[in-house]
Amino acid sequence: MPELPEVETVRRGLQPWLEGARINHVTLNRPNLRFPFPQGLADGLADSTIVAVGRRAKYLLIELSNGKTLLSHLGMTGSWRFAEHGIDKPPRYYETATPPKHDHLVLDLDHPAHGRSHLIYADPRRFGFVDLYDDITLSPYLLGLGPEPLGNDFNAAAMADKFAGKKTPIKAALLDQRVVAGLGNIYVAEALHRAHILPTVLAGALVTAKGKPKPALEQLATGVRTVLNEAIASGGSTLRDFRNAEGGNGYFQHNFAVYDREGDPCATPGCTGVVQRIVQSGRSTFFCPVCQTKP
Repeated sequence: MPELPEVETVRRGLQPWLEGARINHVTLNRPNLRFPFPQGLADGLADSTIVAVGRRAKYLLIELSNGKTLLSHLGMTGSWRFAEHGIDKPPRYYETATPPKHDHLVLDLDHPAHGRSHLIYADPRRFGFVDLYDDITLSPYLLGLGPEPLGNDFNAAAMADKFAGKKTPIKAALLDQRVVAGLGNIYVAEALHRAHILPTVLAGALVTAKGKPKPALEQLATGVRTVLNEAIASGGSTLRDFRNAEGGNGYFQHNFAVYDREGDPCATPGCTGVVQRIVQSGRSTFFCPVCQTKP
């Protein structure tokens, strides 16, 4: 499932082509995705202009001139692409793995600089969804989310406030969207490896008795930011289904240090460890038992 870097990659790909574009018409090719399309979706989008393309956690947010905001979650196989053109690529319409029957939502657009185009949302497994809000701050998907990990509100001190006394393994604590928004299984594993912290360490063990972050938690905050920025620079990670707005793959999967690297030598210089895999809360966890330790 796409995590923050993948959604941010899509946002950056769509932004210059959508902001300022007028939505002339909306076509719904089925009544639902993961959930039914919101009532009045087509009328709520048509005849409005796209003001901004944003992101919160793993959600894409398209702000409209009529005050409404379209929220999109890609699920496992969702993608946005243009019918007439890619971005910096020759025209293409359908991806090989995305036949027309999976094109569920089409926006007919007219941009003052780029002309007319059609933005398509495709989703073979239909685990994604879209919703439309008059006031996006009231969306239940956004309520209670923690700080953005690339924003100024995310730091070791903020995590220490959340982790103090917590007996949850640090991996599970980082996956809690109320602690930090947008992290998922891949980038949590990579960040913990960079900070040299075992994923089984209790979150509270990274906080002093006075509630201050230990040096390992400072390293973790840095590791989270670094791995996310590097992943975004590489266009995210494509393990199976993720496609950017050009229809292409991300490349950060080639830089994984531990995720899906079971049995490989640890990538840390000078480390003699071998990457291991365990299961935590039903999900695979990858780590190096030598250079990842308890604080």
